[in-house]
Amino acid sequence: SIKYIYFLLLNFEFQSTFNNTINKIMETQIPISNRDKSTHPNFMQRNALSIKIILIGALILLLLIPLAMIRGLITERQYTAYEAGNEVQEKWSSAQQVVGPFISIPYYEKREDITYENGESKRKIVTVANNLHILPESLEITGNIETEKLNRGLYEIVVYKTPLELKGKFILPKDFSNDIAAGNLFTGHASLNIGLSDLRGISRQPEVKWGNETLPLNPGLPANSILPSGISVPLPLNRYLQPGDTVDFSIKIHLKGSQSLKFAPFGKITNIKINSNCNTPSFCGAFLPENREVTDTGFTADWQILHLNRNYPQTFSGNRTLTSEELAVFGTELLLPVQQYQQSMRSVKYASLIIILTFVVSFFVEVMQKKHIHPFQYLLIGSALCLFYTLLIAISEHLGFTPAYLISALMTIILITLYLIGILKIRKTAFTIGGLLALLYTYIFVLIRMETYALLSGSLGLFVILAVIMYYSQKINWNTSSPN
Repeated sequence: SIKYIYFLLLNFEFQSTFNNTINKIMETQIPISNRDKSTHPNFMQRNALSIKIILIGALILLLLIPLAMIRGLITERQYTAYEAGNEVQEKWSSAQQVVGPFISIPYYEKREDITYENGESKRKIVTVANNLHILPESLEITGNIETEKLNRGLYEIVVYKTPLELKGKFILPKDFSNDIAAGNLFTGHASLNIGLSDLRGISRQPEVKWGNETLPLNPGLPANSILPSGISVPLPLNRYLQPGDTVDFSIKIHLKGSQSLKFAPFGKITNIKINSNCNTPSFCGAFLPENREVTDTGFTADWQILHLNRNYPQTFSGNRTLTSEELAVFGTELLLPVQQYQQSMRSVKYASLIIILTFVVSFFVEVMQKKHIHPFQYLLIGSALCLFYTLLIAISEHLGFTPAYLISALMTIILITLYLIGILKIRKTAFTIGGLLALLYTYIFVLIRMETYALLSGSLGLFVILAVIMYYSQKINWNTSSPN
């Protein structure tokens, strides 16, 4: 019995050992299978960083759509402002171009006309009406341009009033009648002409002092004139119109206009002096002022042009209308500096840069601080960055570009900073991103305001930004299977 009991105990121990061995084998086999599944991540897990970067890139491309719409909005608002300005200018008076004064004497000349009939050329002499134009020996023009602003809805349009005084003298060439048959030159129909581009701008009856006589100017120019519109007066018959005659003149015109005021250098020596209360002039045309001074209260400018500087003589004939380029006009533009649309358009060109840099910084924070930012949250941040430009356009129409830029930037920075605080739960990091965004907006504003060094500053700034991004990108393990 003792042997039997011993045998049972031995058999039980063996069975227990065998069962324990089997259980261990089973326990080790199941974890191996599970471990194989957990230690072999799927494709999404292995390429989480790359997929996140691709999604961010796709979001940036998606945000280009609202940016394009914003550009279209700026163009539309700019066109509306342009139309409002045109409407006011049409009712007030448009840009003025003053040409003259000059003397026109009609005459008839004979020309050979060649026609072709049945393959044969026929020649015949025809009589053609033409005009002989005599320009002044000296011409002095003085004026004081007083600008004022007219409102049309949200828009301000600059118009002006100016009394102009034109004075000088004519010296008729001693041989001007030798080139034209005496019987064909009608000095009795001579006229003194002044070209004006918009006769609606004449606010008072102009008069000309011709020698010792005072003559009233009338609307319209003689037939076949070299100018499309203007005022003129018939000259006294054969008085101061003989070869070699010298006559002084003085003309006063009260003129209204908008946009610009330009002149033609019709004198053998042309001197023009203009004063104005406009502090944002733009000198334009064929000649710049000899001297100019622009202050906060206005500007003064004076020109001196010789007949050698232009491409037409003191005496010439012609019966076709001359263009502004042929007349070599010059002067000043007096437009109100409504540049918010141009500046807004320039700022939109940097929108992609702001969005990319904001997304890159957010991505670096997500990876380095083990925080998760959903792609939809990236989209909301990008939408806030796009909304900045609509705020900028809307506010600038009321307050101007600089205050609008400051207000829009502050609103956008505060919104994104508060949103990042809620996402990241780290105030320091959120405020750091907000500060970087503020620096970026300041940098863009400086670039917009700069002209000469804008390209250089922009290139250097982008180089520094790229260097900083490359430096911090070295701290990221790009081979990790998860952005977190």
